[in-house]
Amino acid sequence: LIERFEKIGIRYADIFASDGFVRGHSFHGIRVKSLEEIRTLYEDFVIVLSFASNREEVLYMLSELNMRFDMYVPDMPVAGVDEYFDMDFYNANYEKIVCAYDLFFDEDSKNAFAAIINFKLSGRMSYLMEAYSERDELYSLFPKNDIRTVVDAGAYNGDTAREAKHYFPSLERIYAIEPDKRNYKKLLKYSEDENDVEVIPINAAVWSESSRGEFFGSGNRNSTIVATSSYEHVVTEVSLVSVDDITDGKVDYVKYDVEGAECEALLGSKKLVLRDKPSLLVSLYHRSRDIFALPLMLSEWCGEYKFYLRRLKCLPAWEIDLVMIPT
Repeated sequence: LIERFEKIGIRYADIFASDGFVRGHSFHGIRVKSLEEIRTLYEDFVIVLSFASNREEVLYMLSELNMRFDMYVPDMPVAGVDEYFDMDFYNANYEKIVCAYDLFFDEDSKNAFAAIINFKLSGRMSYLMEAYSERDELYSLFPKNDIRTVVDAGAYNGDTAREAKHYFPSLERIYAIEPDKRNYKKLLKYSEDENDVEVIPINAAVWSESSRGEFFGSGNRNSTIVATSSYEHVVTEVSLVSVDDITDGKVDYVKYDVEGAECEALLGSKKLVLRDKPSLLVSLYHRSRDIFALPLMLSEWCGEYKFYLRRLKCLPAWEIDLVMIPT
């Protein structure tokens, strides 16, 4: 955020944190202050949120701040920070954005899409607080009893495999793909302890083809392929695998949450999608263009699907999911 400010000529005056996080430390050479200190120092000020959260108590606190002060929540892509969703970007991609909007099957999807676009252009959190879904509602869109085999692209430590087990009562097998070594160790432990479902762990990054590549391993959810990353972590070599190459057996559901490599992962799944017509859950928030470019790409070769958009409650506009259900 600070780099973005510097690039476009915005000067920030100070930095503050919640009371429990003010410990006399500094950030970028500025002592981190409390809100009360800020109110004492400045008669008039604008707050710009510079972190993300999905915790209910934090979102409540931010809502209170938003009501008391002039606050903006900047739209910050997780990957591809050379491309921001500003008005120039919106105007350049207007026709594609409208076409993507028209793809969605229900009014909840269209309303969420419009709210997200309005948020990205305004930085006002009220748009996001009006358009979100609970996790149970998201999973209610899927044909739960028909899903027996799952591909989990971006499996982390097994948390989304556990989620699939919870929501899909007929589940028998999960291909769980995770490139980060530390995350993979936890995933492997989960696969060994899981007794009800066969979990097949795969230590690789999902890509458009099976080969070798470079990888930022951070030991958390930000681990990603170098070509998609805006983070600076230790670079290691990793196996790249396409979903098409994982199995010849029928797949009923594929989840993609691969930190900015969703486009490549989907291209590496085309044969499987056309063959099996699985339900799909695709993250749409890592890059600025994902929210319209990925649905449009999929619409070109997935005609017999219903398209839904759902967003779980968080700030900023992350946790956006494309849900695709075969008809």
